Amino acid sequence: MTRRKVVVAGGAAVAAVGVGGGIAATANAGQTTSTGKGATAKAAGSTVEECYKLTSETTEGPYYIDADKIRRDITEDKEGIPMTLRIKVIDSESCKPVRNAAVDIWHCDALGIYSGYEDASTGGGGGGTPPSGTPSGVPSGTPTGSPPEGGGGVHEEPTDDERYLRGTWRTDKQGFVTFKTIFPGWYRGRCVHIHTKVHVNGEWTDAGYEGGNTCHTGQFFFDEESVLASAEVEPYSTSTTERTTLEADTIYDQSGTTGGLLKLKYKKDNIAKGVIGTITVGVDPEATNTGTDDPAQPGASASASAS
Repeated sequence: MTRRKVVVAGGAAVAAVGVGGGIAATANAGQTTSTGKGATAKAAGSTVEECYKLTSETTEGPYYIDADKIRRDITEDKEGIPMTLRIKVIDSESCKPVRNAAVDIWHCDALGIYSGYEDASTGGGGGGTPPSGTPSGVPSGTPTGSPPEGGGGVHEEPTDDERYLRGTWRTDKQGFVTFKTIFPGWYRGRCVHIHTKVHVNGEWTDAGYEGGNTCHTGQFFFDEESVLASAEVEPYSTSTTERTTLEADTIYDQSGTTGGLLKLKYKKDNIAKGVIGTITVGVDPEATNTGTDDPAQPGASASASAS
């Protein structure tokens, strides 16, 4: 068993309930549903075939901060396309929902910057010369140097106290957890993605969440159609960073839903109004998948490795 503990200051946990209570994952007329090339996604948990698939494990990345904020709305004051992310966690063998799991998500902002690591992130800046026309589906050149999360990085200690676009919440009786955030941007060497961890067999207390094991460490991905649409919207359109496509990404395994590809819904020709992302994550509750090969890292669920 691994150990982890979350400390919640004052009434933060109670306040988070109020923030998240208004989050809804309903689709409106005129929305576009997009699952991208190679996608196999259907309605979350709707097929036995999907139910019996373990979701792909990936590396944790250098920018993980162990369950720092117990909340469903992780947006803070960051600009970007509003996004509702609805995740269902199931036992991939029994198909039953995994209740009371602690689910972490974290991702960069619209310009590729991670909170806690603003000095270390190599985002797209903004305020420079916007890209002309629609971003191409293929990078215009080969990135030089090592990408910030490209298969060789190790965990880095935070460089600042910012914690936007990070949060942890518990799954309900049906295995669902919903977050309110923004559509992520991109940075050199990676396609657009959201990181996630699922912790089970622990205990929720007044202080947060303790104990248990990290049964899943993965990433959620976005199809090219939706990313190209987002690139037309400010502040994404001001990014001067070369974008890696989903097909060229070194972490996504090209397996569709099993690999973490989100099912996305948004209003046709107006993605700026908001996006709903859904996915079913199949896990083995008895497994330990921390996303790191280094058992010496303090706290298995808080340790890290590449990408």
